[in-house]
Amino acid sequence: MTSIVIRDARQDDAGELARLCTLLAYPVDSAAMAGRLAILLASPAHAVMVAASADDDSGLMGMVAAEWRLMIEFGGRAEITALIIDPRARRLGLARRLVDTACDWIRDQGGTDVFVRSNILRPESHAFYPAAGFTLAKTQHAYVRRLAQPAGD
Repeated sequence: MTSIVIRDARQDDAGELARLCTLLAYPVDSAAMAGRLAILLASPAHAVMVAASADDDSGLMGMVAAEWRLMIEFGGRAEITALIIDPRARRLGLARRLVDTACDWIRDQGGTDVFVRSNILRPESHAFYPAAGFTLAKTQHAYVRRLAQPAGD
């Protein structure tokens, strides 16, 4: 088995991050991911870490993203916003390593807890998160409202 390292994402990871997001049914092309990644990597309120082979260039095996946000009702709040493991690398403990790395980053920023959301369509994550030390805080519905573009745009 190849050795896997967890490291901060780099701009040249954009193509692989786009591939991972697409695997999880969040399709994005490499150019769009490159733009997102440039903003995230420059932000002290965001962290993106990846799992990569230490021995070869076989592509990323996973990623985690975390952020700090200021919320009117809570104040500062840290959240893991994405966790994706390539299917070929599942059951290797990478998800736990990535989550622990994100938690370390949050702790280093002064955080005392971390939130994560899990889509109801991903039952495997509903077993993972409690095993990784999370407790269920609430269930909720998420709504979206598409906004019409102003005339002339």
